Amino acid sequence: MNEDLHRAAYSPPPRALLIAMKQRLRQWTSTEVVQPLVEPILHPSQWRIRALGVSTMVGHPVFWLMWALWLPQPYENLVLRVLMAVAGLGLLVLPGISASPPTRAAALTFSLIFWVTLPLFFFWMYFANSGNAVWLASVGAMLLIYYHLTDWRLATLGSTSGLVVAWLLFEAFGPPSPPIGFEQAATNTVVLAFSWFMGLVLGLSSSNLRREQLNHTLGTMGIMAHELRTPLATMQLIAEAVRNEAPQVGGDNGERLQQLGLRLAHLVRNMNHQIDMQITNARLMRLGGHAERVSAAELVRSALAEYPFRSSREKQAVLVRVHNDFHFTGSRDLFAQVVDNLTKNALRSLAAASSAPQPGDLLIEIGSLGQRGRIAFTDNGVGMDADLRKRIFQPFFSTDRGTGHGLGLAFCQRVVHAAHGTIRVKSAPHQGAVFTIDLPAA
Repeated sequence: MNEDLHRAAYSPPPRALLIAMKQRLRQWTSTEVVQPLVEPILHPSQWRIRALGVSTMVGHPVFWLMWALWLPQPYENLVLRVLMAVAGLGLLVLPGISASPPTRAAALTFSLIFWVTLPLFFFWMYFANSGNAVWLASVGAMLLIYYHLTDWRLATLGSTSGLVVAWLLFEAFGPPSPPIGFEQAATNTVVLAFSWFMGLVLGLSSSNLRREQLNHTLGTMGIMAHELRTPLATMQLIAEAVRNEAPQVGGDNGERLQQLGLRLAHLVRNMNHQIDMQITNARLMRLGGHAERVSAAELVRSALAEYPFRSSREKQAVLVRVHNDFHFTGSRDLFAQVVDNLTKNALRSLAAASSAPQPGDLLIEIGSLGQRGRIAFTDNGVGMDADLRKRIFQPFFSTDRGTGHGLGLAFCQRVVHAAHGTIRVKSAPHQGAVFTIDLPAA
């Protein structure tokens, strides 16, 4: 009893608490700040982009009329207002800016437009109007809007840089205006700091909410895929029963029953394989896996041996060429899924080509040079253009709108990056594609 009381009263030493706090801080920093959180899916929808463009294009002329004619402010500039309105028009007319998910150039353009029209412009007007009540309130509202429009990290960087650049521009080119007194500066700083802090808190909470929704969606995908196994198990039993009955029937009918049972068993095997792929892809946001020393050649061969080819012709189209094997450190199960995904995509591209697949249309080469190993998937399929190449690794982007979920290649990229490797693609329309995985040899 005394020993139990002693244990209950025990508290860890300050050093242990400090270490635990550092670990929690490091984990939070890695999760919330360093990792990209699959940001492309957070890009606004096409409707939202248009709404923002219209409000920016129309809002600036309206506020110029208000602050210049109706309720005059110390400083207004029609030229600047027109330029901001033109930036809003850019959100409506620039090609590709409302695509979902967006290209990298479109996301950069979107971020640049709102950096100019929000923090840079508003802080400039704040300084030019000597930090009066109108522009103090306007900048506070701008901070909340900016954090709501974009990711909190971009908003933090953008608002800070916008403040600095606007101040430098005002010092160099700003209109003459009364200086901001110490008491006013202190009061305004408190108000703006509060607005900034609330924008940061709301941005963090929104980011966390979106991630939880994404995790829930991916988890639901995995659960639904897993639940499909129950009817598939019944189908497997039916297939075995049909095949067992075939010899007793005999003749042509028995042969047909045997073929029907084999086809049903093959269908069940294919569906179970697809379920395994969906469950693994649903782990996109929380990849784990046990790191081990993996043979590249053995990995590829075993993954292809388990792959449910739809026909013998499709199987013969795949050729494996081992120049020299290498070992790497990673999760064998996850990398087997990578091989499956790349094989599936290559065979789908071959199926979309006009001619039937021939032996060697999908060539998988394995080799190494020095401390780096390489696995290359070369297909003679339909290929892809430059815009498609830039987007194929983005989550939820898929060229197969009928059955594709857009997670396969994003999953492959995360698995390869987790093993300190790289994956890239080289392709052109009607000239096939080459997916190359480079890994450090172990």
